[in-house]
Amino acid sequence: MNENLPPNVIKQLVKELKNLIESPPEGVNVIVNDDDFSAILADIDGPAGTPYENEIFRMKLLLSHDFPQSPPKGYFITKIFHPNIATNGEICVNTLKKDWNPSLGLCHVLTVVRCLLIELFPESALNEQAGKMLLEDYDEYDKACEVIHRHSCSKAKK
Repeated sequence: MNENLPPNVIKQLVKELKNLIESPPEGVNVIVNDDDFSAILADIDGPAGTPYENEIFRMKLLLSHDFPQSPPKGYFITKIFHPNIATNGEICVNTLKKDWNPSLGLCHVLTVVRCLLIELFPESALNEQAGKMLLEDYDEYDKACEVIHRHSCSKAKK
């Protein structure tokens, strides 16, 4: 609930969320729950030319009580086959870990998450099966994505 976040953080989040709704990053649709700003939901459109094309993936950012001093935790709610996303949906990207900076906004974080669907890093895989498959046989990786996403994703409007 909102009481987990300090009033100054809530004030900043309200402003940032308003901007995200009015002019969202490309391929991102933010869903706001006015009762709980500590959990930000977003629908991410799969980028063209990737195994995620024409799919919509729901993800969430969880903000801790000391946000923005500590990074949000990112999770995909929609099942996704990706080397840098664990089978439980946890997102592994440096922006949410060692490269976190309190001045980075949610817009930047959401853009980085969407870019992770374009540029994959199999050498630092959380999902070892996906990482190994991506490095060894891209066609098999692409097929595995298609099978998994067929059952878990919403389709993007064309």
